[in-house]
Amino acid sequence: MAQQPYVPEKTEMREFTFRAVIIGLVLTVILGAANAYLGLRAGMTIAATYPAAVIGMAVLKLMKGSILEENIARTVGSIGESVAAGAIFTLPAFLISGAWLKFNSVEAYIKSSALMFVGGFLGIMFVTFLRRVMVTDPDLVFPESIAASEIHKAGQKGSGSARFLFQAMGIGSLLYALGVAQLFAQGYDLIVKVGRLGASFVRLGSADDAPKVAAGGTVSVAGPGIYPAFIGVGYIIGPRLASLNFAGGLLAWGLFAPLLMFFLGPQLISAFYGPGVALADANWPDMVTNVWKFIIRPIAVGGMLVGAGYTLYKMRKNLATGIKRSLSDVKKAAGQGAVVSRLEKDLNIKVVLGGLALAFVLMIFVYRVFAGALLPAVVAAVVMGVAGFFFAAVSGNLVGTIGSSNNPISGLTLSTLIIAALLMVVIGASGASGVAAVLGVAAVVCVSSAVAGEMLQDLKVGHILGGTPWKMQIGNILGILVSSLVLYFPLMVLNGAFTFGSKELPAPQAGLMAALAKGIVGGEMAWPLVIVGMLMGFAFILVQVKSPMLVAVGMYLPLETTFAIFCGGMIKGIVDRISARRSHNDAQKARVGNIGILLAAGLIAGEGLTGLLRALWKFLFLQKVIGLDIPKIFTNPSYALGLVVLVLMAFYLIAIPLKNAGAPDEPPPPSAVI
Repeated sequence: MAQQPYVPEKTEMREFTFRAVIIGLVLTVILGAANAYLGLRAGMTIAATYPAAVIGMAVLKLMKGSILEENIARTVGSIGESVAAGAIFTLPAFLISGAWLKFNSVEAYIKSSALMFVGGFLGIMFVTFLRRVMVTDPDLVFPESIAASEIHKAGQKGSGSARFLFQAMGIGSLLYALGVAQLFAQGYDLIVKVGRLGASFVRLGSADDAPKVAAGGTVSVAGPGIYPAFIGVGYIIGPRLASLNFAGGLLAWGLFAPLLMFFLGPQLISAFYGPGVALADANWPDMVTNVWKFIIRPIAVGGMLVGAGYTLYKMRKNLATGIKRSLSDVKKAAGQGAVVSRLEKDLNIKVVLGGLALAFVLMIFVYRVFAGALLPAVVAAVVMGVAGFFFAAVSGNLVGTIGSSNNPISGLTLSTLIIAALLMVVIGASGASGVAAVLGVAAVVCVSSAVAGEMLQDLKVGHILGGTPWKMQIGNILGILVSSLVLYFPLMVLNGAFTFGSKELPAPQAGLMAALAKGIVGGEMAWPLVIVGMLMGFAFILVQVKSPMLVAVGMYLPLETTFAIFCGGMIKGIVDRISARRSHNDAQKARVGNIGILLAAGLIAGEGLTGLLRALWKFLFLQKVIGLDIPKIFTNPSYALGLVVLVLMAFYLIAIPLKNAGAPDEPPPPSAVI
């Protein structure tokens, strides 16, 4: 049975108000800027849905605002993070690749803002077609949407459900603040030892060249990072999906990396350091990391290409039905005078189609500036339009499965970049203008995919709470406009302070995209790796892997991240098994599920808020001005301490929900989400 919205359709309640929109616009700039710094420094961003929900709720509570106003403030406030994610993965690549000679110029500002706005606007337009399909799909659990909706619901209920939520938020915040997120950084040195052993066997033929293999180990494979947010996400998505994601990590780090290090040790040393470097003098951890970045990740991208196609193929009927239903509703509303439900009313289809046409014209104009010729500009616009819709659908599917925090936007963008670069080569584009055109396509698709995923996540929250879709879509268009005009300046300041691609600001995804764009346009792309990944993806389909994309994503993510998600999924599996052994009825299972989701949501929100505060502290350069960094209690934590923390967190997530299962004859909670 379909879940009833928290606010019924006929209820009159303030929703799209001036104060809600203003609060959201302020949040979208602050959270977007903080995430821009975090992503450039660490190669990842934190989903802004939870902090936007908590902060917006807290401010509007002081103004006696409604839950639907909170929904609008969160929707607008969280969209800046997705614009920032798309921007940091691509815009620095223009400078790193040499397509742009400087970043602090009016020209760079105009181009950057145009790419961000066009990409974000397209993402929202595409979402209009996808919303009906995805927010009602029973196979898409939208873990972070459920968590965000519980944050809003808990705020309405007072001390009952909110007690569990905010208690878990405090625990998640404390664990992150203590620095135990790095507790398992000192993992096993298996890959390094295997690689040295293989290199020794290869080179034993020469007595003069026989290597001296160092006995000491170094870090290569980490254990599960104690990230409360990732464990919370794993708990929400459950053991099956978490296991698929971790399987990809095991393939990357437990199979491909050891084999490559074993057989290619001497060649890798020559490639990275030049001839004549002894095995003992080589930096093996760096080589393992580079093998993962430049060999395994391209294989994962090939798998993502096939996984993306397979995902869209499986969705073909639902997508066609959703578009048909959208057109049918418009006809009923305009031609027959039928009343369209407030809860199902999107932007007018004429506005959407007109917006897409306008965006296509703008894209041709923008790419004409990048490519320097009309034909490459038209080709780039067509590629962007097709790939944008394709990956908007895939991004929404992934967000519905694993949440936006783990949505591999950079992987989807790399797939687009490869396609665009090949087409540019075919039509004769070359040099800096060809690279710029390729990166321009990638930038728009990256922002579009990120915005589409985030928007669908927020629309799912609105679907649960009883929000009006078209009002949320209008709010996000305003958020996209403001973000596009403002987020360039944090990037400019950061580049001026540290420089994109430097040790202080490595911008890993942008560096990889710059290398790929230059490599393909210059004829230096290692296609065998991508083809291997595609064949691997087809093999996953043939052996009936439920989600080839999720496995490829696991290969693309750091192992400690996928391991943390796996641990969260296993914890949820233990809860389900104990609940079944205790013969809980449906009402008790609903209570256990509700409390567990509240706790997981609290862990996610706690780490998210604390991570954003730390990122904001760093972003505002307060450490440099005041001379004080945020302290860490555990600067060099031990593996044993990390294991203790993990066990305690597991006990917390298992014991509290089961303890609150209630009596068998107690009625089920009215807001059950399971």
